[in-house]
Amino acid sequence: MDAYQAYFSSQPTTAIAQDLLGRLLIYDSDQGHFAGYIVETEAYLGVQDSASHAFNHRRTNYSESLYGDPGDLYIYQIRANYCFDVVVQVRDEPQGILIRAIEPLANLDQMVKNRHQTGVNLTNGPGKVMQALGIQDRHLDGLPMDQAPLKIDLSQRRQPQKIMMTPRIGVNQDGDSGQDLCRFYVWGNPYVSKSKRRDDDYDHHGWLKKEN
Repeated sequence: MDAYQAYFSSQPTTAIAQDLLGRLLIYDSDQGHFAGYIVETEAYLGVQDSASHAFNHRRTNYSESLYGDPGDLYIYQIRANYCFDVVVQVRDEPQGILIRAIEPLANLDQMVKNRHQTGVNLTNGPGKVMQALGIQDRHLDGLPMDQAPLKIDLSQRRQPQKIMMTPRIGVNQDGDSGQDLCRFYVWGNPYVSKSKRRDDDYDHHGWLKKEN
């Protein structure tokens, strides 16, 4: 078991989704080295979760990667947008965590070129993250994170001042799991999707201040 498999099966999915906040998402491609801090995630809890692609044991060729090993990538398309989940829990337990938003850190100029946007609109949503990184297909789908150019740095974490929990965005709110508190975000970070501008912390972006 590699480090990613161990991490992504070590706790309940909702706990891992919160622990990912403040960790660095990294993507190395022919466009260069991209990086950004994860500021928003959503947990999807498998066959009992009405918002999950695996609800009621649904399993197709398209969603097969969701049934893979912890730390595998599950990349899928919703309308014109590509999104990605990290597979969590043991093989054949189809739970995942959607990376909804990042605070850009490296290769911002290329992100702007890829998105044709600037400011918080650059990466404040799951489809926007993939566009900014230049990933507009499923060629990374099913890859284990320890072998993929798209990965999360588990060696360090920026500490949020406060983590907020809400129902997920874009799911059927009338479904059995529609109101479950499975969305997590760094309170005050301006790159969080659907955030209220009056709550934005433009001084520290919702992170704990570093000790001198």
